[in-house]
Amino acid sequence: MSILIDEKTELVVQGISGREGEFHTRQMLDYGTKVVAGVRPGMGGEKVLGVPVFDTVAQAVDASGANASVIYVPGRGAADAILEAADARVELVVCISENIPVQDMIRVVRKLAEGKTKLIGPNCPGLISPGKSKVGIIPGNICAPGPVGMVSRSGTLTYEVVYALTERGIGQSTCVGIGGDPVHGLGFMDCLELFEHDASTRVVALIGEIGGTDEEKAAAYIKAKMTKPVVAFVAGQTAPPGKRMGHAGAIIEGGAGTAAEKIAAFQRAGVQVARTPGEAAELIQQTLNKK
Repeated sequence: MSILIDEKTELVVQGISGREGEFHTRQMLDYGTKVVAGVRPGMGGEKVLGVPVFDTVAQAVDASGANASVIYVPGRGAADAILEAADARVELVVCISENIPVQDMIRVVRKLAEGKTKLIGPNCPGLISPGKSKVGIIPGNICAPGPVGMVSRSGTLTYEVVYALTERGIGQSTCVGIGGDPVHGLGFMDCLELFEHDASTRVVALIGEIGGTDEEKAAAYIKAKMTKPVVAFVAGQTAPPGKRMGHAGAIIEGGAGTAAEKIAAFQRAGVQVARTPGEAAELIQQTLNKK
């Protein structure tokens, strides 16, 4: 099993003909993802990499039965692309695009709350269920099927921990990059709940970073709801005071959102916290050996 995507996922690529869209569509096809349609207004009836292209998401879904979408549309048009996919009743939308105005994302999140479409992102690497499907830009060659579920605010750190796990012979059930923007779709708690109920996930890795309070909320959820062990790593432990680091969401205000506060919250919840990505893999291995 896995969460959110598997071998049955049928994907439509919004922005398939752009440089990034076409490049990553090729990568997803090579991995085995079922890319059944693409969207680019004005290109309906053509094909990109053998994938039929439609003018609208609704047309693509009607023709292909796609149940998931990935968006490589530039930031200025990405919010409308998300809403177009939701209007077409796509179950899962993964938005890779960055630089989406916060006001646009507030509008999107409010609209999605009225329906059943799940959103991952924006400004994220997407997700992968190793050996089954990948949607987004996570490199498939560093992943392997296995018992570790991963949810992360950082794309690069996701890759580091995944690579360290795979090098130790430890695979992953699903890796989800939720993105680091302040207004986004699924968060830590949503993914933790899904992993808690996924039979193939035995341990969860949570990769956080400074800024906001998402990690503190996740720690409270873990303490109250999780029965599976969680190992965490918080990026920004050496960030200079008063500096804005990394993602748009990595903003510390009034002393809240520091790495120290997040680490303390996890420790109070009984979560092991690694000092480095490599140590996270080591702690996960130790946890698996105990089970």
